[in-house]
Amino acid sequence: MTSFKTSESPYKSNNTSSNKCGFTLMNNQVGALIAQVLGKLDNVTVTPLPSMIRIDAKNRMDLVYADMDDAAGEEEGWFDAAEFEENMSTHYGRMIHEDDRTIMFANPEDAAEYIDFDLKATSK
Repeated sequence: MTSFKTSESPYKSNNTSSNKCGFTLMNNQVGALIAQVLGKLDNVTVTPLPSMIRIDAKNRMDLVYADMDDAAGEEEGWFDAAEFEENMSTHYGRMIHEDDRTIMFANPEDAAEYIDFDLKATSK
């Protein structure tokens, strides 16, 4: 009798934290600009695809609006949360918009102070 072993599925469920966050952008001039600026960060990986650009980061990523203004050669205030949202199609992780930046967190606990999330356990 021949014995067969089934290989482990690469699609199995895994509920451990990836410690990653990110988003996809339209592959246009603004998307390419965002990717160029964020790609210089040590913890960020940029993956250009035919119709979009994928941005992934470990733990936390700050998209600083002034950096985008400078890279585009535009006046201060050109890039803002609305400009970012217009060019982003989806994201994963916790996203916080501030006046001067958008912050992405891999774990909601890391964003607790920004979203008024109480980390203390309660008993019922």
